[in-house]
Amino acid sequence: MANPLTSHRPVLAITLKLSALVLFTVMSAMIKALSADFPPGEMVFFRSLFAIPVILVYLIARGQLRQGLIVKKPMGHFWRGLLGTSAMGLTFTGLGLLPLPEVTAIGYATPIFTLILAALMLGETIRLVRIGAVALGLLGVIVMLWPRLGTGASLDQAATIGALCVLGATVARAFVQIHIRQLVQVDHAAAIVFYFSLTATLLSALTAFFGWTMPTPQQAAILILTGLIGGVAQILVTSSYRFGQASMLAPYDYASMLFAIVIGYVWFDELPTLVMLAGALLVIAGNVVVIWRERQLGLDNVKTRPLNPKA
Repeated sequence: MANPLTSHRPVLAITLKLSALVLFTVMSAMIKALSADFPPGEMVFFRSLFAIPVILVYLIARGQLRQGLIVKKPMGHFWRGLLGTSAMGLTFTGLGLLPLPEVTAIGYATPIFTLILAALMLGETIRLVRIGAVALGLLGVIVMLWPRLGTGASLDQAATIGALCVLGATVARAFVQIHIRQLVQVDHAAAIVFYFSLTATLLSALTAFFGWTMPTPQQAAILILTGLIGGVAQILVTSSYRFGQASMLAPYDYASMLFAIVIGYVWFDELPTLVMLAGALLVIAGNVVVIWRERQLGLDNVKTRPLNPKA
């Protein structure tokens, strides 16, 4: 009898994934709302610290606490944490300087940069179809960033700095994906999640030396909520992949643009520009080609795999 916790239940998987995306978008909006009053490092600290209790409760409930505390490559987790913390800090900085939908759209370039880094650092083969997808995605990034970094832009403009920060965060997240690919070969996924939150908490605490702001009770509640919401969202994402394949769930990532547009308009009176939407569509198209190609390669491997009479 199949284990119901790992069965194929697409409706539940999609519901969990979309719920996580809504929570991540709400969390980003909360960070954006506080960005004028708190430095990014302080917000990263609260976001990371208060995700830890949620993650621990989840690991205990799943019976994975032991796997979540034991690691074979501690320095690998440190570098993953350093890169992830940097990406989070840069994203939080960008949220204070750019519209929420624009930050979301630029973030879609992470898989494109991950594909490039996988070829450079891991020696993975990129054939014509994926080369075309990378080119399409990079064109979309250029289109989105051109109003911020193109002719007439100045590095002293807040929006330009914000665009550079979010672009840097996107590249850093691509490096994170490469490190995770290596870590999962020796350590449990629970350990990767737990030690990232722990490392991010410790690293962001060091920014207190550069000046933190004492929050009011209301602000403290919102900062704590960002951590709790982030932790719950991470668990929902993890759970969604227990009920559905990654290739099936990947396209739903782009629903976050709809959530960002709605929340950005209602909360911050922001609307995306046509140029930003055009660039985002190009990036999404490039990612969809990658997803389609990965699915095709997976199907080909299944077809060519020799039958096992004992299976």
